[in-house]
Amino acid sequence: MKHLILIFSMLALFIFPSAVHADVAPPINPPGYNPEPGAESTQVRMMAETVLVDVQKDFDLQSLGNAIVTADFIMRNLGNDSESMAVRFPIAAQNGRFEYPEIADLKISVDRKKIEHRRTSFPDEGDPSQMIPWAEFDITFPPGQDVSIQVKYKLKGSGYAPYTAFYYILESGAGWKDTIGSADIILRLPYEASPQNVVIGLQIGWAETTSGGVFQGNEVRWHFDNFEPGPHEAAIHNMEFALVAPSVWNNLLIARANVTKSPNDSEAWGQLGKAYKSVFLMHKYYRDDDAGKELYKLAIEAYEKCLALNPKDAQWHAGFADLLANHAFWNSFLTNPTMDVYRAFNEIHTALELAPKDAKVLEIAESIYLMFPEGMIKTENGYDFPWLTQTPTPLPVTLTILPAESTVATSAVDETATFVPRITNTPLPISSPGKNETTPAPKTTLPCGAAALAPLTISIWLVNKRKLLH
Repeated sequence: MKHLILIFSMLALFIFPSAVHADVAPPINPPGYNPEPGAESTQVRMMAETVLVDVQKDFDLQSLGNAIVTADFIMRNLGNDSESMAVRFPIAAQNGRFEYPEIADLKISVDRKKIEHRRTSFPDEGDPSQMIPWAEFDITFPPGQDVSIQVKYKLKGSGYAPYTAFYYILESGAGWKDTIGSADIILRLPYEASPQNVVIGLQIGWAETTSGGVFQGNEVRWHFDNFEPGPHEAAIHNMEFALVAPSVWNNLLIARANVTKSPNDSEAWGQLGKAYKSVFLMHKYYRDDDAGKELYKLAIEAYEKCLALNPKDAQWHAGFADLLANHAFWNSFLTNPTMDVYRAFNEIHTALELAPKDAKVLEIAESIYLMFPEGMIKTENGYDFPWLTQTPTPLPVTLTILPAESTVATSAVDETATFVPRITNTPLPISSPGKNETTPAPKTTLPCGAAALAPLTISIWLVNKRKLLH
């Protein structure tokens, strides 16, 4: 019985559309925190705070990035007596795997003078049996006077490439008197900020950018007035910033610059298409927000330009097929395959004709075959493409897709047009070596209902393999 429950629980992850966006949480690095008072009752109010999360430049594609956090606070003692206390905040947090990474390079200033802090420990709220480290420092708050506190440190990004996330907890400031007067939270990037590189209105699996941010040049800004942070539903209790990993976005900017410099270079256009694809395709699924649709369109245009300049480059045909097939595969959880799958078959067929022994072409062909085993069949001599040689059955020739996809334009295909299949009678051979395209590890088509039980085991293996190759 336990085994049946496990099987059907795992099936739910693959079958139901609401689960498509779900992801296993990665280890989370510690967030930044507002300082909290060391006394249970205080007359000191946090009048204003400004928090700058300054994301640093990064060119290491294996990195999730770093940010320098500078948090400035104006505190005012509203009472009649001076208060001296140990102000504190946590410098570590459980990462979800029973480890406690710490923030780095902590520096504290009071009224613009650097002060020392000491390390102490308090029980973890989630697991009181575990003690976690805190920073603690002494301050005196004279009555009626403003005291400025600045806390500066380094945060590491969390998540799965090509995306990352940073966090800042406002809730720890709830212990001061009354509400927080005002807060300005600033996310600063080392390049222009946009909805393409800061994900707005989309949960990426382990983070969702706090709503209400305003884009201004390299920054996204939030402002709050007279608010009480806390765990209750209406409270503002933390900030989340979900964004493209800085190294990945820098790579895309370099690819953009290269096509501007060399507009007739097919390789430059291919690399740009690949860069857009790497941002469009997330750890699992793809970005279906408005900015994601723009990224998909830009990726298609870049691949088309590449192949118009060099139509005999097998690897870029295969890379284009990989983009189209991944998009169509995830859509197939929600509706019939879109025209993208047929276009993907055309592209991978062309790649196999041009380079039947190329290792990268074969790797991508295998990936697409495992996504759509009914439309691309492996034979002794290579692959056959029944969906290109005959009208798909039971799929309709004129396809209807979800409204969310109707705005994703491709310059060569009308999503609702009748498809004229490419006729191919010759099975294509298989073999080996390769060059510059990387593809997610293969996935398999999952039918609904009891029919999904058979491919379940291989589906789990393929997803795990994708994690290793990503």
